[in-house]
Amino acid sequence: MDKELLAMLVCPLCKGKLKYDREAAELACRYDGLAYPIRDGIPVMLPEEARVMDVDEKLHDSPGRAGES
Repeated sequence: MDKELLAMLVCPLCKGKLKYDREAAELACRYDGLAYPIRDGIPVMLPEEARVMDVDEKLHDSPGRAGES
């Protein structure tokens, strides 16, 4: 995934930052709990195509967790 493209992409719902998961081929929005798929190298930024993340996924690496970096 192109780093410049990743820097420009935001969540289409909340306009927040996305976290790139190379292994899952997804861009995750921890705030909305949605993971947008990357198909053939192209991010599919449609909420109806996004996977709903479970609670553990949303909390993992989320900003503001006390005592963790």
